[in-house]
Amino acid sequence: MATRKNSTNDEEQVVDVVEVKGSNVSAVPSFIDKNQSMLTYVLIGIATLAALFAAYKYLYQAPREKEAVNAMFKAQQLFERDSFAVALQSPTDAYEGFLSIIDNFGGTKSSNLAHYYAGVSYLNLGKYKEAIDYLDDYSAKDNVTSLTKAGALGDAHAELGDKAKALSYYTTASKTENELLAPYYLYKLAMLSHSEGKKDDAIKQLQMIQEKYPDSQEYKEAEKLIARFQ
Repeated sequence: MATRKNSTNDEEQVVDVVEVKGSNVSAVPSFIDKNQSMLTYVLIGIATLAALFAAYKYLYQAPREKEAVNAMFKAQQLFERDSFAVALQSPTDAYEGFLSIIDNFGGTKSSNLAHYYAGVSYLNLGKYKEAIDYLDDYSAKDNVTSLTKAGALGDAHAELGDKAKALSYYTTASKTENELLAPYYLYKLAMLSHSEGKKDDAIKQLQMIQEKYPDSQEYKEAEKLIARFQ
């Protein structure tokens, strides 16, 4: 320990601390000098990984995303026309259906969305197990399809006789402020609740339509059903 003559104990401690700190700082350049090659390789590795990621994103993934969007355009048109079977799988090579989009463009946003379209298509075709499989594989990225996915799963489970799951999915789908979707799924929830003997729940759900969505298509029907259920 370095000290000065005639110094107090406090002064000795200050000098000691300063010298210790100085020794740590002087060790840093020594570490860099000794490990310069290793640090260089690490930095080169990081730069290489960044370059590879950028190349993958902009030179491979971006063009592939665009190709998938273009490929799915025809299938979406057919879906909107309720041509669900040919939207799922093209009978010719003229265009790609949702199933081939899923197979050929895995990992893209279009492939993910194709799972949703395929699930709803199978639901409309009466193939409820297939509908559930594809809907479960869809990762909803927006507020609307997250609700309609839940509603479609409710429909599929209801058709398969699993009323408990259907009630759960309809409840999830109805928890929104969307003025089109909320009353629609509240009405479905009320109908299923009533069929399961949950009359009070059904009345509450119909009253919610009355209170919050007076301009909805379901409003008048809710009014009639409340009077009947009571």
